Amino acid sequence: MRIGYTLMTEQAGPRALVEHAGLAEQAGFDFEVISDHYFPWLEEQGHAPYAWSVLGAVSQVTERVELMTYVTCPTVRYHPAVVAQKAATVQLLSQGRFTLGLGAGENLNEHVVGGGWPPVNVRHEMLREAVEIISLLFDGGYVNYSGEHFRVDSAKLWDLPEQRVPIGVAVSGGQSVRQFAPLADVMITTEPDAELCREWDVFQGDGTGARKVGQLPICWDRDRDAAVARAHEQFRWFGGGWKVNSELPGPAGFAGATQFVRPEDVAESIPCGPEVGPIVEAVGQFRDAGFTDLALIQIGGEHQREFLDFAKGELLPAVN
Repeated sequence: MRIGYTLMTEQAGPRALVEHAGLAEQAGFDFEVISDHYFPWLEEQGHAPYAWSVLGAVSQVTERVELMTYVTCPTVRYHPAVVAQKAATVQLLSQGRFTLGLGAGENLNEHVVGGGWPPVNVRHEMLREAVEIISLLFDGGYVNYSGEHFRVDSAKLWDLPEQRVPIGVAVSGGQSVRQFAPLADVMITTEPDAELCREWDVFQGDGTGARKVGQLPICWDRDRDAAVARAHEQFRWFGGGWKVNSELPGPAGFAGATQFVRPEDVAESIPCGPEVGPIVEAVGQFRDAGFTDLALIQIGGEHQREFLDFAKGELLPAVN
């Protein structure tokens, strides 16, 4: 299983993210993923730069690591035709190292354009149309499309990479797997769910074990108490699950929804502290479930340099 690093836009500014990307490659990570947010989950995180500008810069300070959005919502804040153009451009800039990760999005980020927040079944319909449009544009030539939610009028990508951009889709259950596995190259999810992995291979068609990318938050610190406190301050929203997290409209909502979450509750689900063992154990759950890739999140934007030193010297040798 390949181990990746998360450029978390919610917890660091654009220049810091670019610096972290270069350091993560030097540390030995196999790939890097980036979140695409308009808001942080909680005010304590404090950041939300534009992911696509950061990606352009990251493509120029890295040479080896694969890059991926984790994930972009191509339905409300962005039109899918524009997402296709952005993805093709990053693929060219990175010389074939980019994967377009897509998802149905969160109210937190999509409400800002004033288009409302559709119910989940409509969001999945919109995402399916978006994936179809993006795929057609990646095929080359002019595209016209008339769907229930989107229209495309004579669109064409004029700078199209020779290496087609792989498409990943975030899924959370059997229904979304059945809908998107036939359309996508890569499965994306945040839980080490072996059944999702098996279903993805079945519904993708060839059953050969396609790429499956997971994500694991950790909070490394030489002081375990400090790590637990930081994880609670900045990541207590994570345990709410996507059915809740996709609906809340802003950081104040997440603060209210998590006001009774205790530090010890967070520490039960997120490896915290200086020890390699708990991280290795959590990584093993994804490996055993059938994941091919796992991106780690180090919680705390100002704690990336020391974490990357730890990853290079201790963590990556232990999990590879």
